[in-house]
Amino acid sequence: MTDFRALRDAFGCFATGVTIVTSFDEDRNPVGFTANSFTSVSLDPPLLLVCPGKNVSALPAIRHSGLFGVSVLSHAQREVADRFAQRGVDRFSHGEWVESESGILLLEGACANFACTLSNDIDAGDHQLLLGHIDSFRSAGDRHPLMYVRGAYA
Repeated sequence: MTDFRALRDAFGCFATGVTIVTSFDEDRNPVGFTANSFTSVSLDPPLLLVCPGKNVSALPAIRHSGLFGVSVLSHAQREVADRFAQRGVDRFSHGEWVESESGILLLEGACANFACTLSNDIDAGDHQLLLGHIDSFRSAGDRHPLMYVRGAYA
């Protein structure tokens, strides 16, 4: 039997950045969640990976639209990260949002933004692996990223 708390604590030793993943539902209402399971995959073709839990409410919208955005948060955007980690709140009430060409909302002032087409959706235990083909991106190299380690922002 796996000690899930101990395993989670071990995973938490790896420092990550914090992202907001966004999409829209069938009525074009924005949806999103906070994710720290994010990584680059390939430069050619340009691919990235996000790994949300299966219980994330935005998953059906991402699957339906086939589109999602990733905003890599700056250290000044902790309040936005906290807001997106909550349930039952207007997650888009904090921060300034810009719309990509595909209609995905991306967070202004982030370290980087990626607008993606869902390339693959893979079942992986209690999570999904969402492989995104990067359609467009922008980067602000002068901003410091928001970091997360051992269950807290760093």
